[in-house]
Amino acid sequence: MTNKTILIVDDDPTQRRLMRAVCEKAGYPVLQSDSGEAALQLLQSDQGNDVSLVMLDLRMPGLGGMETLKRAKAYRDDLPVIVLTAQGGIDTVVEAMQNGAADFFVKPASPERVIVSINNALNISTLKGEVSRLKRKRDGAMAFGDLIGASAALKNVQRLGARAAASNIPILITGESGVGKEMVARAIQGSSDRSGRPFITVNCGAIPANLVESILFGHEKGAFTGAHQKHIGKFQEADSGTIFLDEVGELPADMQVKLLRVLQEGEVDAVGSKRPAKVDVRIISATNRDLSEEVKAGRFREDLFYRLNVFPVHIPPLRERAEDIPALVDHFIQRYNAEERRDVRGVQHEVLSVLMRQPWPGNIRQLENTIFRAVVLAEAPYLSARDFPLLAAEFEASGVDMGPPVLDEFGAPAPEAAAAPRPLAGNSSTAFENVDVFDRDGHLRTLEAIERDLIQLAIDTYDGRMSEVARRLGMGRSTLYRKLREHGIEVKRSA
Repeated sequence: MTNKTILIVDDDPTQRRLMRAVCEKAGYPVLQSDSGEAALQLLQSDQGNDVSLVMLDLRMPGLGGMETLKRAKAYRDDLPVIVLTAQGGIDTVVEAMQNGAADFFVKPASPERVIVSINNALNISTLKGEVSRLKRKRDGAMAFGDLIGASAALKNVQRLGARAAASNIPILITGESGVGKEMVARAIQGSSDRSGRPFITVNCGAIPANLVESILFGHEKGAFTGAHQKHIGKFQEADSGTIFLDEVGELPADMQVKLLRVLQEGEVDAVGSKRPAKVDVRIISATNRDLSEEVKAGRFREDLFYRLNVFPVHIPPLRERAEDIPALVDHFIQRYNAEERRDVRGVQHEVLSVLMRQPWPGNIRQLENTIFRAVVLAEAPYLSARDFPLLAAEFEASGVDMGPPVLDEFGAPAPEAAAAPRPLAGNSSTAFENVDVFDRDGHLRTLEAIERDLIQLAIDTYDGRMSEVARRLGMGRSTLYRKLREHGIEVKRSA
């Protein structure tokens, strides 16, 4: 999994060190620059492609923070920038926001304030990316860059799709259910000269048999009982654009004949119409069946098969391109973090290894739903085996500790068995010295500092068993995990 990398830009090494400690405790990798010039140079390098957020000091010698902000946004408008300033004047804040800053805070800021700002900015950035992607999908302008993954198999699909997009040749996309056939079809449309034109999808297997002809080719008023007005079919809706016929192998035999006429003559016959209507449509069809076998069995017309299968594109199942899974998991976590207002940072390495070995019969669609459920269930910053209860057998076979189940058979939270506290090193009074109420000068320590030490002591005492820790501290588990993030506490259970 690729964590979000943060670039800290500040000429003060002490401030850089403080910000770096806060970010790394929260699980974010950090890059540093001591000037605006160095930051811009880094952003325009290959290393800069990994930067997901910039924390920028406004007062620096040479190229100032405000000018650095303007140039960075001109180079990468989608890059969230949080400005840091020692002076919180309203004019400075307004100018920074007008120049594209996502947030600001006055130094010194508490670690909690910094992390909240970072998480909010990254979530907003993710939502903007998803909205932009959905807009491209709506406008028929998706590209192959919207396909997630970098496996050799996916690159081959992208290469074939790009070649197909350069012409109006009929395309047949094959692959199991859930591999992303529609996404590839949309990328072909968005990369062709029909980009921005209508993209009409039809699931041929979901149309009632008695309505297939009307839905695909349209009907005239009074053509049959209930035809109270004229209706144009999907092919005419797609005129000048692309029609995507999903599960084309499900078409009834008589509709296969009419589809063949569209391919041969470029015209459709609406039900009840006296003359055919010309259409200019790019046809991309898809199926999870072996159409050549369907032809041999007499369920699919051989002449139509040869007309559709001019340029075949096969999408391998997810189990054959497991190297795409980390990028997909990362994408789905970011998406559902933003949509569900969660703060999941990633997935544990041993868990990801198990996910990469799964057969995924439902392919990307199944993986997405699995990650969605795990993000909703998650109580810790990183998805663990217990967030995937449906894969319990696979985790057990791989030697990954599931911990207590998240939900019982009735959907209620499962209680964690209360364990006897681990014996303290020395006596209890010695252990309690780790939670001193007074500092070295005899003054009361802050409640925040005492709370952090007390939580850490409870975790050590009960060997990281979080249900027991939460119970002993008198707080809910979600509250406990929030405080762990706020205090930057890592939980390590003994073997």
